[in-house]
Amino acid sequence: MKNKVLMGLAAIVMVAFLSSCGKVPQEQINAVNAAIDSAAKVEAGIYLPTEFAAVQDSMKTINADVEVQKSKLFKKFGPAKIKLEALLVQTKQLVANTATKKEEVKKEVETTMTDIKAIIEENAKLFKKAPRGKEGAAVLEQIKTEMATIDASVVEAQGIYDKGAYMDALNKIKAAKERATGINTELKDAIAKVKGRR
Repeated sequence: MKNKVLMGLAAIVMVAFLSSCGKVPQEQINAVNAAIDSAAKVEAGIYLPTEFAAVQDSMKTINADVEVQKSKLFKKFGPAKIKLEALLVQTKQLVANTATKKEEVKKEVETTMTDIKAIIEENAKLFKKAPRGKEGAAVLEQIKTEMATIDASVVEAQGIYDKGAYMDALNKIKAAKERATGINTELKDAIAKVKGRR
């Protein structure tokens, strides 16, 4: 009888020991969450959206695994700890990569600004040389309106750039450059066509 009681007690102690040895890696979870917050603050979601989404998805998966383990009698957090360590490294790298990418986008905006100003200047000169026939007058009026819109887009893009929203500035200035380049081609073609008739 005494032996049975002792064995029962030993079993209870063993179960208690095993169920308590797997502790939630809260410290590592907090560290990764802090790193993800840092990535969000440096705008990883804007400059490296795919990588940022991958980090967030990985954290969601780990959190789900941790919740499953928490519901078990014998908890096993070893695999989650290993994944958290790897994710922390990955997220810290993402923060660094975002800063690099942001600088690249900033420089691309500056280069595109210089390019489009040259195109706009050339378009203004070409506009004066463009043929002004009956049909040409209407087309030139449309081009003039479009050129004014492009000028406004450049000013707007500069304002966005000045606020530090480089990706938004890049998207706007790229679209404006595409329109300005289209006008440049159209004007050159029209001028060449008239010259060809002479």
